[in-house]
Amino acid sequence: MELKCGIIGLPNVGKSTLFNALTNSNVNASNYPFCTIEPNIKIINIPDKKLEILSKIVQSKKITPSTIKFVDIAGLIKGASEGHGLGNKFLGNIIEMNAIIHVVRFFDDINILKLHNNNPIDDINIINNEIIKFDINLCIKKIKYLSIKNNFQKNFKNINLLNKCLNKLKEKKLLNTINFNIKELNSLNKIKLLTIKPMIIIANINENKLYNKLYLNQLKLISKKYKTIKICVKLTSIKFNKLQNYYLNKIIIASFNLLNLNVFYTVGKKETKSWSIIKGTIAIEAAKKIHSDIKRGFIRAKVINYNDYIFYKNENKLKLAGKIRLEGKNYIINNGDIIHFLFKV
Repeated sequence: MELKCGIIGLPNVGKSTLFNALTNSNVNASNYPFCTIEPNIKIINIPDKKLEILSKIVQSKKITPSTIKFVDIAGLIKGASEGHGLGNKFLGNIIEMNAIIHVVRFFDDINILKLHNNNPIDDINIINNEIIKFDINLCIKKIKYLSIKNNFQKNFKNINLLNKCLNKLKEKKLLNTINFNIKELNSLNKIKLLTIKPMIIIANINENKLYNKLYLNQLKLISKKYKTIKICVKLTSIKFNKLQNYYLNKIIIASFNLLNLNVFYTVGKKETKSWSIIKGTIAIEAAKKIHSDIKRGFIRAKVINYNDYIFYKNENKLKLAGKIRLEGKNYIINNGDIIHFLFKV
């Protein structure tokens, strides 16, 4: 599946600068509100050491990693859910995302325009409140639509689920903090609620470290509630050293992991490739990801554990050691599996 990660936040918090650093781009990141109007989009490769190691073992001519699409979305202001600023455009763009990177400013700088007081927790709450309001309105509309007399019994479960969501949203809770089962999550994702989307907070800190004790304390509070990555966004764009490269890769991998994905590999002389799938995917559905014909003519899957593969480095040795398994269509793919699908059409 293609992972689309939206970079959001208030105006002038470093969204476009982070986008430039992550994607090696040069989009406009000027110091004024709504510098970004139309989303900036770029697809980049997911760093994957396992893929590189496998490719070296078989000496592949081509390496094809999994990818992630980053989208730099216009800044949000208070009242966006009521159409203020670029609110409708902003919220509409988030609908299309699978995951959210929320950039929050954790420093003072008189040279950078700020529309609100310097309080990161307040800034986070502004964004959260707007997407919560959007979801409340969406839930009310969906419940009304599903409650039509002829459809009420048919849609009873979905109406109950939406009422549960509505109650949580009115308590100012994001739906991504609620434990839903897989069926419920699938239903809510189809409705395109915003607060159900997994989220990372990027704490944009000062290049001279967190010298402000107040910000440090606020960051500790936020880290207890959200998955948080601390990074100086400005520094990543002007001083691209190994340390900053490490942090950028950390953001990329964390974004990829937000969707609870696994990776399996196909290995060969021509190409070694990684394939991203949702955790719990069975072999026949993974086969479809490569090609519909493989699913249609599926016979079985030849599966090798990654650690076994790099230890023996040779399929003949793996076979002699009994490390190659033949699995059926209902086999659940494990993260890191090396798979060769056997099929006939």
